[in-house]
Amino acid sequence: MRETLDFLLNDWLRVGELSARERFADHNAETFGAVLDTCERLAREKFAPFNRLADTEEPHFDGEQVHLPQATHEAMRAFVDAGLLAGSQDYELGGMQLPCVIEMAGKAFISKASVAMSGYAMLTKGNANLLMAHGSEAQREVFAKNEFAGRWFGTMCLSEPQAGSSLSDVATRAEPEDAADPLGPRYRLKGNKMWISGGEHEMTENIIHLVLAKIPGPDGKLVPGTRGISLFVVPKKLVTPAGELSGERNDVALAGLNHKLGYRGTTNCLLNFGEGRFKPGGKAGAVGYLVGKPGEGLKCMFHMMNEARIGVGLGAVMLGYAGYEASLEYARQRPQGRAIGPGGKDAAQPQRPIIEHADVKRMLLAQKSYVEGGLALELFCARLVDEANTGDADAAAEATLLLEVLTPIAKSWPSEWCLEANSLAIQVLGGYGYTRDFPVEQHWRDNRLNMIHEGTHGIQGLDLLGRKVVMDGGRALQLLAARINATIERALPRPALAERVNELAAALAKIGRATKSAWATGAPEEALANATPYLQAFGHLVLAWIWLELALAAEGESDFARGKQAAARYFFAYELPKIDAWLAVVASREPLCREMQDAWF
Repeated sequence: MRETLDFLLNDWLRVGELSARERFADHNAETFGAVLDTCERLAREKFAPFNRLADTEEPHFDGEQVHLPQATHEAMRAFVDAGLLAGSQDYELGGMQLPCVIEMAGKAFISKASVAMSGYAMLTKGNANLLMAHGSEAQREVFAKNEFAGRWFGTMCLSEPQAGSSLSDVATRAEPEDAADPLGPRYRLKGNKMWISGGEHEMTENIIHLVLAKIPGPDGKLVPGTRGISLFVVPKKLVTPAGELSGERNDVALAGLNHKLGYRGTTNCLLNFGEGRFKPGGKAGAVGYLVGKPGEGLKCMFHMMNEARIGVGLGAVMLGYAGYEASLEYARQRPQGRAIGPGGKDAAQPQRPIIEHADVKRMLLAQKSYVEGGLALELFCARLVDEANTGDADAAAEATLLLEVLTPIAKSWPSEWCLEANSLAIQVLGGYGYTRDFPVEQHWRDNRLNMIHEGTHGIQGLDLLGRKVVMDGGRALQLLAARINATIERALPRPALAERVNELAAALAKIGRATKSAWATGAPEEALANATPYLQAFGHLVLAWIWLELALAAEGESDFARGKQAAARYFFAYELPKIDAWLAVVASREPLCREMQDAWF
């Protein structure tokens, strides 16, 4: 994997050029490499050896505390001690001012080693980054800074048992308190939050929850829909304005742990806020501090959600990558069957390694195209983050728009197709793939959650077709099309790529026509009924573009370069043609799914 990562960073994304920017002036190829070396070592020594342990010894609650394997505590402490939680932050925050793309590349090693154990870091970093963007100076100093230091970990609390993905139905209340507080306007929260990853543990002295809740209007009623949603920072244990524990427990209680198919190494919780089990200040209600302005909770929270969606995409990629490497190693060692043709059924002839069989090669090529293409996608998005943060005004604006349209793909595409890679890994191992003697069954179980994490496929499809490709008159889609056309222009002089150039150009045109057809009547219910097939087709277009980019960068006749070229060829031959079926129902605004009646099932 390291060779591929170095190729993507240096030969394709040319991250060395970032050192010319003021923020990254202290860095060079040597320091970037040292970060990757550190992450690779941590993954090998602290995470990978205990990934199975974290799966089999699930978190359990004894009525007072949640218990995790000691290995999880030690792995996260090693991650914190290496300074990786604050890697991209300012020096003043204990950070290294790393480019996001280098931080993401380092995280790839950790996610591949144990995505569930590393989940606490992703949540904490996203929580702190949100507070840096939307919190007050005191909230940044007290909460975010302690999270970056690893003293406290963080969560995001959106879903509720009755609401799920429908955030407009959030019912948690936040009643204002008169008391002034240096940490911000203070409220008392009451409600329940479900599916909260990292919501309870004993790895750090405090847990900082970011909670969506509604502030009652003058009539005491909650504002319907999403307009009334505000964001609050709610610590498990109350803290002083100096950032020390006050000694008082906040009214946040664990109601129970969810026991999942996979991702078992991350606690997943039902949390009760303000049920009265704890009474800070002598009364019920969890103490929370308003982040940003009232009614702008979703605007603030999407800062963390979009970051988390790219993080989920990376986790899905690396689970797929782990399965690919395991099945590749197995296929090289497992003898079974003989050559097709004369003498192929002669039992006296030696068996062949299964990697020599065409269908096994097909499954391995599919995995390679999914996971290496998916990794390139996530790193490209991280590189856009760096451009948005440090580029000139025009480049930053363009990168921001491209991120808008690519984020649904960065989350959804790997969570579907790298899951398929895990399924193919099991298939390569045959019966052994279903046993716990090999890791591929756990990779599949862990990855299955990623299609649901941070917004289901349906949610991502609605976001892409309903908002991202039509906002600002389709400006984001136009920018992406311009990038794709620029790649096509660069590839045109290469005779070996001529066929793929034509196929990509045709696919881009099909996406454009389907988008217009979907919205031809202007009726959202007609356009969006087939948003998920649109998402799938759009994702395959993006990945085909990326594979053409990688084929251009992978020059030469080395085995490494030929492998990249073969994966690109596979994606265009076997995967890109699938978009025709997906786009057909989009373009025709096929009404079946929206007209189907309950009783007909």
